[in-house]
Amino acid sequence: MGLVGILLALALLIGFAYRGWSILLLAPGAALVAALTAGEPLLAHWTQTFMGSGAGFFAQFFPIFLLGALFGKLMDDSGSVQSIARFIGAKLGARRAVLAVVIAGALVTYGGVSLFVAFFVLAPMAQALFREADIPHRLMPAAIVLGTSTFTMSALPGTPAIQNAIPMPFFGTTPFAAPGLGIVASAVMLAFGLWWLGLREAAARRSGAGYGDDVPVAPDAAADDALVRERATVAREFDPAEIHHGNRSALLPPIFVAALPLVVVVAVNLLMSAVVLPRLDLGFLAESRWGSTSLAAVGGVWSVIVALAVAIVVLVALNRGRLPKLRDSMDAGVNASVLPAVSVASLVGFGAVVAALPAFAVVRDWVLSIEGGPLVSLAVSTNVLAALTGSASGGLTIALEALGGTYVQLAAELGIDPALMHRVAVIGAGTLDSLPHNGAVVTLLAVCGSTHGKSYFDIVMAGIVGPIVALVAVIVLGTMFGSF
Repeated sequence: MGLVGILLALALLIGFAYRGWSILLLAPGAALVAALTAGEPLLAHWTQTFMGSGAGFFAQFFPIFLLGALFGKLMDDSGSVQSIARFIGAKLGARRAVLAVVIAGALVTYGGVSLFVAFFVLAPMAQALFREADIPHRLMPAAIVLGTSTFTMSALPGTPAIQNAIPMPFFGTTPFAAPGLGIVASAVMLAFGLWWLGLREAAARRSGAGYGDDVPVAPDAAADDALVRERATVAREFDPAEIHHGNRSALLPPIFVAALPLVVVVAVNLLMSAVVLPRLDLGFLAESRWGSTSLAAVGGVWSVIVALAVAIVVLVALNRGRLPKLRDSMDAGVNASVLPAVSVASLVGFGAVVAALPAFAVVRDWVLSIEGGPLVSLAVSTNVLAALTGSASGGLTIALEALGGTYVQLAAELGIDPALMHRVAVIGAGTLDSLPHNGAVVTLLAVCGSTHGKSYFDIVMAGIVGPIVALVAVIVLGTMFGSF
């Protein structure tokens, strides 16, 4: 009966979330359904298990949500994201429109710009280039997904995406975990996605299909759509409702000024991870007043926090004249971080209640018994949970909260580098999360003025199949050669 309750709770969570119900209500409600069918105490699970786990996630990762959303909003309002997009579009031109959109998306998201901020800037850029090159409008969303939601989210070493930060406290790793394997995975995702989009563009030209009817992008409608907002807030760290608050500069900065904050994020992140933090005497962290923790548990998060904070200071200093309403822009940025952080924390609380139920032992034993060893079972568990929740960060955290300790123990027993576990977990969470109900997918289609029927198949190929191929490559190489 307990297992039936878990499945019923998942079905309720997924079904009502797809219909636009708030996850803040659904997550505790579904958790209580699971606890009720298992005969467990409801109030204790709500206030102790659910809230305790959700609050723990919020306390640990909210600084990254906060600074990431703030950085993205300031990059947008200063005109920096638009400047970068225009520069790349001008350099590559309409003849390489797909590549231009992919590279622009990759640069801004790897540099720390929030996904939804990138969507609202890249969609008009893609529309102009695709129209000029006469490439079918339906391919726009897939090109944007390839550049923003694949290798820069889960594979490139040092990416400040929240998904790359989540495994760090569990495995004691840094944002640069398994850099060689991350680069290999990134190359696979990029090559596969460009190959597929190239095939689709060539096929369209042979059949005489061009851009099609002039379908305008619809960023305003997407930002104001309540259904889009509810789905989007569990997908990434930016609330789309805040995208038009603040004041966007009409004067764009030079490309060097626009790109420098992105370089600062990557450089400071690497410097903190590899040089600064390892040289500090942080033994005091073991004291109870600091949570009896260690550098391994907090160092990765600290590196990302400092990198984003320094980049924000540099960004404001370079663009103060382009941010005449700085307080409004900053208010919008920090406000945009709250609902996503609380929403994902609610998913984490739901996962904690499910993991605490006696019937979850059946699920755990099934996951750990999957053929292929712990790397394969870890990839499967993160894939499945990300697919069910429609959230890479939510699915990844639920999986690691429930099974992270077991995987750490298995890694120690079998001599598996925790960095390899980190990279497999992150890439695994960034595959099936892009199913039709994913908030990022729903938002992007709305922004581009497209539909699932027109564009989703190509999103699957660029955003799911390519990352799965990369995940398989990482598992095979990691099994043969270990982490590198």
